Amino acid sequence: MNDAQQKEVEELKSRDTDVRRHEAAHQAAGGALAGAASFTYQQGPDGRQYAIGGEVPIRLSQGHTPQETIQNAQTVRAAALAPSDPSGQDRAVAAEASQMEQQARSQLLQQQNGNQNLSPLQKMQQASAPAGSQQAKGGNVDTYA
Repeated sequence: MNDAQQKEVEELKSRDTDVRRHEAAHQAAGGALAGAASFTYQQGPDGRQYAIGGEVPIRLSQGHTPQETIQNAQTVRAAALAPSDPSGQDRAVAAEASQMEQQARSQLLQQQNGNQNLSPLQKMQQASAPAGSQQAKGGNVDTYA
């Protein structure tokens, strides 16, 4: 290989390392809410494939309770912002998760205020209801960071 080709290979190697590190940060912070990374490759002058882009699907979903939704949103936001250099898409996913968290906090506050008007018997009945008795609101949204 000539000098220009060697320089291109070095740049591709560096980009490959950065892309894999970036996507690994999303996966590590996303835990069970993150899927497998997928990569876009470019062939270098040496015939090898180098990752030049990537994405990790992150499930942004409502929980069965506002508290669970808050926890999911915080995990997704942390995963989206985990790399040292979050992309515009990463920031958009984090903003969406923040909005979901705010809505869940508002819902939680409404529930807490509503519980103040319940009789002691109603509070006991609500507390003893099975965890799965409340239907989940919303669905899953696969977002990519």
